[in-house]
Amino acid sequence: MLLMKIITRYVYELLESDCNLKKISIPVDATESEPKSFIFMSEDALTNPQKLMVLIHGSGVVRAGQWARRLIINEDLDSGTQIPFIKRAMDEGYGVIVLNPNENYIEVEKQKMHKQSSSSDGTDEPAGKRERRDKVSKETKKRRDFYEKYRNPQKEKEMMQLFIRENGSPEEHAVYVWDHFIAQAAAENVFFVAHSYGGLAFVELMIQREADVKSKVTAVALTDSVHNVWHQEAGKTIREWMRENCCNWVSSSEPLDTSVESMLPDCPRVSAGTDRHELTSWKSFPSIFKFFAEASEAKSSSQKPALTRRSHRIKHEEL
Repeated sequence: MLLMKIITRYVYELLESDCNLKKISIPVDATESEPKSFIFMSEDALTNPQKLMVLIHGSGVVRAGQWARRLIINEDLDSGTQIPFIKRAMDEGYGVIVLNPNENYIEVEKQKMHKQSSSSDGTDEPAGKRERRDKVSKETKKRRDFYEKYRNPQKEKEMMQLFIRENGSPEEHAVYVWDHFIAQAAAENVFFVAHSYGGLAFVELMIQREADVKSKVTAVALTDSVHNVWHQEAGKTIREWMRENCCNWVSSSEPLDTSVESMLPDCPRVSAGTDRHELTSWKSFPSIFKFFAEASEAKSSSQKPALTRRSHRIKHEEL
């Protein structure tokens, strides 16, 4: 648990110091006392007139800026974090927004109510006697808590979850960030990179904000997305839009960008060049940027890119 916290804190520090992103507190109108979360944005995220890239990680223990903690621990920061995406995006003139969809609540200790008998509150009790009794009571509680801590450390504190307003789930978070940030951005072309459960959150965003998403989003790169257009009840117009504007790089032993058959009537599926789920974002990294460049060029010339007809393989050396 301690290692996980250290990794999260370190990645947050890199997002600010190495990538020059700003940490933005949400909800934007939060009071001083209510639970809060945050996202990260580049300085020009809302003002860049051309391009904005939005990054969404998957479910579980990962937080903003991470793809997979397993990769961070066992391999390297490049494969396990979103930092290479952020740096290349900024080098290519994108504004950047990094979502934090798993930061849904804070944990606080439950307040224990102590019942006191009427005799303990009696005003006729001598002050000295009451003070001695209170002192003994405090010492007894201190010893009891001490032994309880070591007898059953898991019950040292009883915690409760306080959910963050309008950000209590990844799906809520995606809609909230869309409404308060992405929808306000000046960029003519908005691009999403969504891994695993992040793909499901994007589809849910489309269902709830279909017209707005269609008007602003140019292309969506999914990496081993777990969305399901049937279970999520995505309508025909959404499925048609996804076929034209999305591509899902899935775990597969086939070479990178090889077409992979899909049983769902949504977006094209191509191989990420790896059969490891957590590596799909990193392995498809060069192809995603090429896909976005093609989509942007196609939009400017009012043509759609042939997403599934690319037979060439993009070499890592082209980065």
